[in-house]
Amino acid sequence: MNGVWRSAFLALLTVGVVGTAAWLVFFSSVLGVRDIRVVGNLGIPAQQIQQATGVPEGRPLAIVDVDEVEQRIGRIRQIESVRVSRGWPGTLMVEIVEREPLAVVAVGPKFALMDRHGVMTEIKDVAPPSLPLLRVDRPQPGDPATAAALTVIQALPEDLARRLSEVLAPSPETVSMRLKDGREVVWGGRDRPAAKAGILVTLLKRPADTYDVSSPDVVTVK
Repeated sequence: MNGVWRSAFLALLTVGVVGTAAWLVFFSSVLGVRDIRVVGNLGIPAQQIQQATGVPEGRPLAIVDVDEVEQRIGRIRQIESVRVSRGWPGTLMVEIVEREPLAVVAVGPKFALMDRHGVMTEIKDVAPPSLPLLRVDRPQPGDPATAAALTVIQALPEDLARRLSEVLAPSPETVSMRLKDGREVVWGGRDRPAAKAGILVTLLKRPADTYDVSSPDVVTVK
């Protein structure tokens, strides 16, 4: 009989321990969110990202829906990607990658910064001098001409990209550029970007007004 009572007591004790642990993890604030730690942000204030999580202090960390939090933070246009994870006992970890402006687009009298995906992240009164002006008919994600122009900018060495004044793309196959010193480059389509960029770097050492690398096998200088 003593053995039966002992077994029953141990079973009740186990249930009590498990129940207490579950309460601590899922329902109490003992293991609740005490800190929201943001890493990877350079231009976006950490406070803005922390507020975007929508997670109040003290919410049990175990029941925080990290996928939902990622979606909320991802609505900030300057953010390209976000990863949210739990850091026990009470930290919500937020790792972000910010969108890097690659060009500017005229929006009325102002200028919108655009990243490599064609996403406009913010509006500026004055265009940053380090970014080229993108001239396309429909500057937006998914537009073939926009994608072609942005691909060209990414293909250039950094020092040459900084010398760009404008990138024009009436169509995906007719991309051209104007440098800050007034010289023009006929690039053509998105094909063979590495070959075109390498040839252009060499050609620019020769004085001329126009450099045509649209066909890397037969380039012209005028």
